[in-house]
Amino acid sequence: MESATRGMRSIGQLARESGLSVSSLRFYDGADVFGPAWVDPQTGYRWYAADQLAAARLLARLRRLGLPLTQIRVVLAAPPGDPAAHRLLDAHLRRLEDGLADARRELSAVRELIDQREQPMTAATTARLTVGRAELAAALAAVRFAVSADPELPMLGGILFDLDGETLTLVATDRYRLAIGRAPVRAEPGTEFSALAPAALADRMRALAEEGAGELVLTVAGGELRAEADGHTVAGERLDLDFPDYRRLTRLGQTHRVEIGSAELRRAVLDGPTRPFTPEHPAGERPGAPVPLTVLAVDRAGALSVVAGEVMTPTAEERLRVAVNRDYLLDALAAGVTGQLVLELDGDLGPLAIRAASGEAGGFSILMPVRVS
Repeated sequence: MESATRGMRSIGQLARESGLSVSSLRFYDGADVFGPAWVDPQTGYRWYAADQLAAARLLARLRRLGLPLTQIRVVLAAPPGDPAAHRLLDAHLRRLEDGLADARRELSAVRELIDQREQPMTAATTARLTVGRAELAAALAAVRFAVSADPELPMLGGILFDLDGETLTLVATDRYRLAIGRAPVRAEPGTEFSALAPAALADRMRALAEEGAGELVLTVAGGELRAEADGHTVAGERLDLDFPDYRRLTRLGQTHRVEIGSAELRRAVLDGPTRPFTPEHPAGERPGAPVPLTVLAVDRAGALSVVAGEVMTPTAEERLRVAVNRDYLLDALAAGVTGQLVLELDGDLGPLAIRAASGEAGGFSILMPVRVS
């Protein structure tokens, strides 16, 4: 053993010199991100080559930056000067900058709440905007399927109306999927608001928008959300609940992008095999109903296919496999963008994003993967 480990570092020594803990090194080995050069078959001790110290120190810095594990794996495996690794880092920097903007926005909202906590919600400033009826109806249709029906999660039982500048963003999520629709609007400069509309109120607004052409006036006044068009008004109380921050998921930065036609993908999902799955359930409760999973595989050439997925480990010809709820995927394809799509994936751990290939700032959907062995 002494000859086999000559010039090598033990896991404890590498931990001290790299700034990574012993438990972290064991975790990265198990996650297939960074492993030892040799493992003693008798004792299981991990030993690292001298030239692995630089990679371990790089790994420590990448983790401090918050880079996802799947992307760390790509950076560590990249040759020196690889432009793909630099593109990953540039994209991560943009996400960090966007996160800082989100933090500033949240701090501004917190300061406003501190200043107005003695005032009722109806004292809030009125916001008014004009939006095309067809555009609003399309945006609402693109997100309605993702509204939660779980009474234990009332903050997810509606659609978020989020105005920033000249774009109205509509958001719905039930934790397993997230849908975003967008519509251009006209509003006074500097107008911003976020209002959570109950699903029933949003449905009435969509019906009003679909009744005719032209434009619709949307008003937020304190606790009320109101839509007016052609002398007809739909109004109701908004939900005084905190909707989860959706912006982080819109900047996923996955490592794999696949372009495919929406009709082609829908046919592949409908005609392709499925894998049965029974969701886990809390102790003492009955098991959930089995659901069909669609397993998507991306080959080395970047082509997407639907596979049987009895085994989730990618074959030698594949880059990755990911399993998603088949019905959720079909819902997203029916309600979201049409034409050419871009699917963004990051292995079986990261969400699956479905966007328009044109790059237009329209709606898109995000589906959480289902972890299966």
